[in-house]
Amino acid sequence: MKVIRWTIITIAIVFMLLLGIAAPAAFIGLAVFLIGLYLNNQYRKYKINFKRSGWIMAAGFVLSIFLATADSDATETVNEPEKEQIVTDQDEADKKAEEEKLAKEKAKDEEAKKQAEEQAQLEAEQEEKQKQEEAEKQKQKQDQNQAAESLGLELVTVGRVVDGDTIETSDGRKVRLIGVNTPESTTRVEEYGKEASQFTTSELTGKKIWMQKDVSDTDRYGRLLRIIWVDIPTDDMDENEIREKMFNAHLVLNGYAEPSTYNPDVKYSEYFREFGREAREANKGLWALGDEGTTKVILISRMRLFLFPSYIIHDKSAFWQ
Repeated sequence: MKVIRWTIITIAIVFMLLLGIAAPAAFIGLAVFLIGLYLNNQYRKYKINFKRSGWIMAAGFVLSIFLATADSDATETVNEPEKEQIVTDQDEADKKAEEEKLAKEKAKDEEAKKQAEEQAQLEAEQEEKQKQEEAEKQKQKQDQNQAAESLGLELVTVGRVVDGDTIETSDGRKVRLIGVNTPESTTRVEEYGKEASQFTTSELTGKKIWMQKDVSDTDRYGRLLRIIWVDIPTDDMDENEIREKMFNAHLVLNGYAEPSTYNPDVKYSEYFREFGREAREANKGLWALGDEGTTKVILISRMRLFLFPSYIIHDKSAFWQ
């Protein structure tokens, strides 16, 4: 019986200890229980007049349970706001992270949209620019065609070069450049003839040129008599444009040809005379060989005046045709 009693007491004490560990307030009940146990032992050992010590033990046991329960409820009550605060903070953090994610996605979408709009605008501007350039080209072409028509210019492609002052178009027509004469380089080779032929070849072969008739259409050999323009002049009598754009003038200015004019094709004779004088004074090209160029022109010119009174000599440097 004694063993059972102490076993129960031990279990009760252990139980209350566990309650005290979980809820420190339960140790009060344990203390009351131990006081009751002490009084009970005193009563049993010395017969002290305190018969209700068992009730004190029971009260201590019940108090321990009550205090443990109350402390647990209080702890839960206290911790509940903390839990709620933790949950609230986590929700707030999650919400903020989601908002940041949405903001980044929105910014990314807006940036992509902006780039797409800029690209579309750039493409539209490029397309508009291309249209304007095309319209400008068409206008320039129309203006060129009108200018060419007003000046009587014919657009052709040079097929090959016969010699310095004779070419052949891609459609097989031979063209003799009027107003100029280069040294021969075909049936016979005269001094500086090959240089003149090479210059014309390098400048005109395969190129598009504009041919202009003066008065005569062809010579006695059936060759077209023409002025050659490498670009359409705005004013075909403007000296600067003649210097820059007329190939006949280029031959004389660079010393590859001497001025040589025949009636009635004398539209540019004064210019050729001036250009020939410049080349001769600068000793360019064939003029580096002597003041008379590559031929004895004075004797030949006199013979031509005697045989062909209609032949006009504008300069002692006139060369035979």
